[in-house]
Amino acid sequence: MPKDKKTLRKATKGERIAQVAAIPFRLNGGGELEVMLVTSRGTRRFIVPKGWPMKGKSARQAALIEAREEAGVLGKALKRPAGSYGYWKRLSTSFVHVEVTAYLIEVSEEFASWQEAGARQRAWLTPADAAMLIDEPELSTLIRNLTPGDVLQQIDAAA
Repeated sequence: MPKDKKTLRKATKGERIAQVAAIPFRLNGGGELEVMLVTSRGTRRFIVPKGWPMKGKSARQAALIEAREEAGVLGKALKRPAGSYGYWKRLSTSFVHVEVTAYLIEVSEEFASWQEAGARQRAWLTPADAAMLIDEPELSTLIRNLTPGDVLQQIDAAA
């Protein structure tokens, strides 16, 4: 449910509303890219950590907070968004279209216990395997197309 009444009003008028998402990633010992998915609290489907924009925080900062709360990971958000995707969110009496901007999070620490550990499971997967588990077609495509080269290019550009 959107956190504020203004967002809900926009949504019920058919306007798109915005969210931010985190795509936690790591390069394994073989240099292969892995992404972390988490299960949703309600349906237990695999998703990426995501949430509403946060007052006083940039979209990247909000993505980092969502990664910590929902996936129990710390890291660095890469500067450029990995992409965006849309999905239909179910509200109590309707559906609203949400446009999500996704940021890659280079994971530096993974907690055994975290804020939503009791409500979610998490899994490290190759982009191809992760894409098969995700129901949102645009997010599935975004993740399937991630390559170690894309990630390394952004990391090198930030250095």
